[in-house]
Amino acid sequence: MIKKSVFTILTMAVLASCVSPKIYKDLEAKYAELKKENRDLNEDYEILLKSKAQAEYDFKQTKKAYDDAIAERNKLQADFEAAQANLEALKSSYSALEKNSSRAIASNSEKNRSLLVELEAKEQALSAEITRLERLKKELEDRSNRVAELEGVIAAKDAAMTSLKDALSSALTDFEGKGLTVEQKDGKVYVSMENKLLFNSGSWAVGSDGRKVVEQLSTVLGQNPEIAVLIEGHTDNVPYKANGPLKSNWDLSTKRATSIVNILRENKAINPESLTAAGRGEFAPIASNDSPKGRAKNRRIEVILTPKLDELTRLLHEDH
Repeated sequence: MIKKSVFTILTMAVLASCVSPKIYKDLEAKYAELKKENRDLNEDYEILLKSKAQAEYDFKQTKKAYDDAIAERNKLQADFEAAQANLEALKSSYSALEKNSSRAIASNSEKNRSLLVELEAKEQALSAEITRLERLKKELEDRSNRVAELEGVIAAKDAAMTSLKDALSSALTDFEGKGLTVEQKDGKVYVSMENKLLFNSGSWAVGSDGRKVVEQLSTVLGQNPEIAVLIEGHTDNVPYKANGPLKSNWDLSTKRATSIVNILRENKAINPESLTAAGRGEFAPIASNDSPKGRAKNRRIEVILTPKLDELTRLLHEDH
């Protein structure tokens, strides 16, 4: 028994000595850089959604202006036709009066001249309104096409993420209900794995069952290279007390996330630039830490899958 304890202590010391401060700082620096890139992508996505909303608002305003212009044109057309009818009536009256009185003839002539001036003005107004109507119609078509393009790209991204979620659920079906869940929300796919499926207490070494889970996850991710992968480590609020280079729950959660990344990197189909390891410690719980069941839920690895927004970013920049 004493020999076994000594062997365990020596093993933990060797593992601790393998993590140099430089490697650890490099991992933290890469995490900060990749986390900023992920935040920038999310900001571009939010700006794009706002741009879509603005485009839809502009579309409605242009449609209203278009409808108003149609109404104004119809009114001008009706006025024009009424004036033409009045002119024809005056011409008939003029012909009748021409036979009776030179005074009546002069009066009708003046009215005819006045009506002709009015008709010319109405013709000019009608022509200007038709030109404005054509411009509004073109603007309406352009905005409609813009909204349709944005909706198409977003729908394609959402469909791709739904397909990815279905593929992950199928690949990991043997582990669902054993501390693993797969869900889709806010345009992303979340794979949550409780630590009991992956690690022993206080350890960041992935067990054999946990490796099977991560390798099956890796297979699906290798078939979807256009996905950004964020691996977050989480703990409960019980302080980390083991000796070695790790001093806190935050250190432990980061090391566990990095262990998952290292297994994913074994799959050469996954671009390492798409991977980010992050430690959240006990600061993002999903359950109360007041019970063993709640603490078990909080001790987890979350894999957050986000579509790369290159096409959406391009459309967003074109809009500006």
